Amino acid sequence: MSLMLRSARIIAWVLVFVLTLLSVVPPWLRPTTNVSHNVEHFAALFVTGVAFGLGYSRRPVIVALVLVFFCGAIEIVQLLVPGRHSRLSDFIVDALGAVTGVAAAFVGGLAAKVSK
Repeated sequence: MSLMLRSARIIAWVLVFVLTLLSVVPPWLRPTTNVSHNVEHFAALFVTGVAFGLGYSRRPVIVALVLVFFCGAIEIVQLLVPGRHSRLSDFIVDALGAVTGVAAAFVGGLAAKVSK
């Protein structure tokens, strides 16, 4: 396994861990930025999608579907956490970010193959 592939997989799983953790901590422990809530969500899942797309490039459709499931699971888990809330809009933005990230990694991989 190449160093890039191994690194992408490690980064992808670290991101899943961090996103899960940040989704279940009390709201006052969640870091915020100066960008909009939707941009934060999209960017976080886009980067995660890219990492998984690079790390598991042979099955982009399955990777994208698993990440959509992950986005849904995170929203459902938040229903059980006091002070947190689950929103359909968060799920949609998260899923779009994840799928777009996987697609970007896939297209980037195809472009790299064609240019060789």
